[in-house]
Amino acid sequence: MNDFFSRWRCLWALGLIGLVPGRVAAQEGLRLATFSVDATPPIGTPLAYDEMLWVDQPLSCRGVVLLGSGLPIVLASVDWIGIANGGQDAFKKAFAEAAATLPSRVSVHTVHQHDAPLYDPTANQILTPYGLSDVIVDSVFVRRTIAGAASAIQAAMAQARSVTHVGFAKAEVERVASNRRILGPDGKVAQTRYTACRDPKLRAMPVGVVDPFVRLTSFWNGNEALAVLSFFATHPQSYYRTGGANPDFPGIARELRETETGGVFQVHFNGAGGNVGAGKWNDGNKENRLLLAIRLARGMKKAFEETEKVSISVDDVDWVGEAIDLPVAGHLDEAALVAQLSEESASVLDRKAAARNLAWLRRNRNDGVSSTVNGLNLGPVQMLFCPGEMVVEYQLEAQRMRPGRFVCLAAYGDYGPGYICLTRHYDEGGYEASPRASRVAPSVEGVLMATLRRVLNQ
Repeated sequence: MNDFFSRWRCLWALGLIGLVPGRVAAQEGLRLATFSVDATPPIGTPLAYDEMLWVDQPLSCRGVVLLGSGLPIVLASVDWIGIANGGQDAFKKAFAEAAATLPSRVSVHTVHQHDAPLYDPTANQILTPYGLSDVIVDSVFVRRTIAGAASAIQAAMAQARSVTHVGFAKAEVERVASNRRILGPDGKVAQTRYTACRDPKLRAMPVGVVDPFVRLTSFWNGNEALAVLSFFATHPQSYYRTGGANPDFPGIARELRETETGGVFQVHFNGAGGNVGAGKWNDGNKENRLLLAIRLARGMKKAFEETEKVSISVDDVDWVGEAIDLPVAGHLDEAALVAQLSEESASVLDRKAAARNLAWLRRNRNDGVSSTVNGLNLGPVQMLFCPGEMVVEYQLEAQRMRPGRFVCLAAYGDYGPGYICLTRHYDEGGYEASPRASRVAPSVEGVLMATLRRVLNQ
């Protein structure tokens, strides 16, 4: 019933727009609006791991609104480490109201930078009775960011441009991505090659399973590029825990490309990079941040220059989605987590972790809230918008599912489930599949792969 009235209000709002004199013609056909606002937290407020001490480089919340094919579609990417549980609800509700659409037609993701905020109001609510309110993130700052982005969406929609073509291309990114999971002779994870790795022996190990290609989908009005969406699967850390907010090398690459193209708007999405990082190529020295950014930007540049364009109309656009009940990890025990929260001698970091685990557990078992996998079909292009820190094998398999299509995947939607690994990874061990990192059960692979296949084939 609530969904019915939400849909009715959205249709009513869109009808009012169409009745404004002189605006009817402007509302016809496929159109695109772009928006971007600052998402940098105030000094003295929490980042994901440390207190915010200074601004290295500003963070942004940016995205596009696609209009003309049913209710508007909003795609957003934020330079934060994650937006989890009720945080997703807050962003989607505000953006949907701003765009006169439904929350189910809004997808919000993060690039997963680590010198950046984590937004999980569900966990924050759990922590509040213990005197730990806002230890995860400054709530006032987040509300201001969401409101600012919503206002930017409304303003942008009034300036939406006609879309005549969609472009797509991929290019290899050299010396950035490498798999983090190093297996020993017994087939178990022997070591983890994190994104900054100072061990020369680990850096000398093979690249491993990665998707080396950056994929670009672009929107065009004739020969004018309106916006570029880029997708690349890797952890984005060059180095972190500096106390200075920064968008790390993917954010720098995004800015380099906007400058090189004379201001073509770009939104970057992190793909299924849960078990991928730059560790083979990065020893953590500060100069590597720019080097990694340049390498990623070169791949983006090559893909943009090789873009294939096809004409597109509203009939070529389709938004599909499916609720997915991710199986909850067996190690999540509510009584044990509550006891950990109640232990005053425990560190704030441990109590925050317990609250985040409890938030995911209760949201799934008690509230019956599902995650979602959404798909946007744009002629020959199919985009997938997924939850959690998915390992790269999901992305590679999604591409194999539709070999005749150009498949792009954005992970790091709902940050609540943590790492989403393959079934065998939980037996192999390693950080990604550990109780510390993953809040889903090993059976998740079958559930998620089947969902990806259904969404891709709708």
